[in-house]
Amino acid sequence: MKASRKGWNEPLDAIEGFMFDLDGTLILSDRSLGGYRVLPGAVETLSELQSKGIPFVVLTNGTAYRTAEQAPKLRSLGLPIPDDVLLTPNTVAADLMLRRGVKRVLVLGTPGVGQALAEAAIEAVFTGQEGAAHVDAVYIAWHPECGMKDIEAACKAIWNGARLYVASDVPFFATAGGKTMGYSHAITAAVRKITRAPMTLTGKPSLHALKLVARKLGIPMRRVGVVGDDPLVEMIMARRGKAQGFGVTTGISTAEDWAAQPRGRRPHRVVRELPDILRLAGHDGFRRQRN
Repeated sequence: MKASRKGWNEPLDAIEGFMFDLDGTLILSDRSLGGYRVLPGAVETLSELQSKGIPFVVLTNGTAYRTAEQAPKLRSLGLPIPDDVLLTPNTVAADLMLRRGVKRVLVLGTPGVGQALAEAAIEAVFTGQEGAAHVDAVYIAWHPECGMKDIEAACKAIWNGARLYVASDVPFFATAGGKTMGYSHAITAAVRKITRAPMTLTGKPSLHALKLVARKLGIPMRRVGVVGDDPLVEMIMARRGKAQGFGVTTGISTAEDWAAQPRGRRPHRVVRELPDILRLAGHDGFRRQRN
């Protein structure tokens, strides 16, 4: 049964902070992930939140770049995103691995992925390096140059007891050129087909990611406003974590797409213009984070 627009009028809990998706919500990148175009209302919305002291973070499923490399590029476009406000699956992975005692990881990803783990004092090794088959974990992230040797190395490590972590398991995401394939989804499918290994997801819609977001904001998950364009990513995460979902129409989903979603993938509100989230949250009892 299709969801009616009346379903978007369900009550909202008081929202004390926001989590924004990046691609399709604040920007559109090109297919190489090198060029960015800011989406309408993005600068104004983040600037307004910042001026009012309302906390927010930006959580992207992208892992191609380190936070310290990507955040300055976004700021150069006018988006007020400090380094520590931009989160990636690498951020979540490092936090989770440290708490689980993971010390050495085989990375299927770009050098930037390995650097992000190394900054958290986790040793990152790559295919072909000594000891790659004997690690605590395998971490699959953005890896457009992945080949059969990489997949074989991951399988050997898992057969030797390594646990599998995955940055993103979405098949595609929004870019200026339309849908772009998620490489880590394809790589993970191959590795799991061979090994049948269970995986720990570190990016959206993982609750590990939402829990880290809530900790960064200093508020309960149910008080987080989750803003994004993908029903299978941001809205599933919001619903699972009992957060508040805001669906935008600037990425992969139109208003009609949102209306067709079942409740578990449906936003609490759909906004055609990003600044509308401020009005909607305020109308439904927005309150600032307590000091």
